[in-house]
Amino acid sequence: MLDAVERGLLQALQIDGRVAFSLVGAVLGVSDQTVARRYARLRNEAGVRVIGAVWPEAVGRQLWLVRVRCVPEAVAGLARALAKQAETTWVQIASGGAEVLCMVQAVTDTPAAESTVLSRLPRTPRVTGVSAHRVLDPFFGGSESPLTKNGPLTAEQCAQLSPPAAKRVTGPVELSTEDNALLEALALDGRAGFRSLATATGWSQTTARRRLAELRSGGVVYFDVDVDPALLGSWTSAGLWLTVAPGELAAAGEALAEHPQVSFAAATTGVSNLYASVQCPTGTALYEYLTGPVAALPGLLSVETAPSMRVVKGASPVVG
Repeated sequence: MLDAVERGLLQALQIDGRVAFSLVGAVLGVSDQTVARRYARLRNEAGVRVIGAVWPEAVGRQLWLVRVRCVPEAVAGLARALAKQAETTWVQIASGGAEVLCMVQAVTDTPAAESTVLSRLPRTPRVTGVSAHRVLDPFFGGSESPLTKNGPLTAEQCAQLSPPAAKRVTGPVELSTEDNALLEALALDGRAGFRSLATATGWSQTTARRRLAELRSGGVVYFDVDVDPALLGSWTSAGLWLTVAPGELAAAGEALAEHPQVSFAAATTGVSNLYASVQCPTGTALYEYLTGPVAALPGLLSVETAPSMRVVKGASPVVG
């Protein structure tokens, strides 16, 4: 289990993935050497990663949730294949091993995700069904996670750690070859030093520093912490496909975003119109959450619960 310093460090990194360890130490009341040692331990022993990611709208892409149902013996191989595709941002096995759920970034204005991931799915009897649900309005996720809501830091401490607010991008931004090289390097290690970023881009360290600051303030890039929910005490994960009365959809989504169990929530297309990823300590805790806060959501008509068995691809990219 994590101690208070480690939980505070993880929350600090969620607030600002590239925050200086000296500032984290000052906020937590420990030395920067202690912070650096704890981060190294979390990274090396627990697989914690800080990941640089791009806001989809900044590069002209849409988010789609894709559900692929298949025979159980095919699910692991299918999940691995999907995880290696650049368009997928996360992939997990769900529903008792009979379904793969993935998030796909598709080029804006394509008919659906068919032009990317769906077009390459095997046309075999092993795949028994596919559905794609466009993410219309995210209520929670991206640069926010359960660490944002459930960490030990006070509001004052969070304010001390928060970077300047970035503007919201309303259309695609033109990125250079060097920009893309910078983003690829940050996807592998969001805390990569400027010497490494300069090597990846061919820029000087000064140029790499300046351009990263521009991309952050311009609302193109953000940082996320990839951490196993079990490390935070959450051993039971599930995807919730909720159907809500249209007039109550915004209120229900905003309420979900406040729930400590929710790591992602968004309005979607499809038979259901609201999706949420949730993590709970136990199956009993999930039951209590479903029959309590979820049942109390405004306009709720129905809920489908799809237990998550294994995350094949999280925030960290899959290589090899």
